[in-house]
This record gives sequence, C-alpha cells and structure tokens, in this order.
Amino acid sequence: MSKEQNYSQALDELNDIARSIEDESIPVDELAAKLKRAAELISFCRSRLRMTEEEVSKIIGQIGDQEK
Repeated sequence: MSKEQNYSQALDELNDIARSIEDESIPVDELAAKLKRAAELISFCRSRLRMTEEEVSKIIGQIGDQEK
C-alpha cells in the first residue's frame, strides 16, 4: 500500500478490481494477485474508516464538553 494513497484512491482501485472480476476480464493467472490486492485495499479502507470514526467521535465529544 502506497503511503501517499488516500481512501478515495483505494476505493477507486478496489472498485476497478471488482468490475474486472465481475466482467471476467482478469486473466486466471492474475486473479490471485488481484484478490490479494483487493484484500489489502479493504483492510486499508476499514482502517481509515475506523480512524475517521474515532476522530469524529472525539470532536463531537469536545463540542459537547464546550456546550456545558
């Protein structure tokens, strides 16, 4: 996973892989590598979503504390 890749780029790549699999346009010889890459992208996206969820919860908590 590239250090510079962001969530949107990872999701776009994952969607491209999914479309290729659905269209059956991936050669059998490349299928395992594409599935491995898809698993890496899914893990990356899940991690980013968890991190964002935690940040948003923290911000909302701070806003709530400021209103008291």
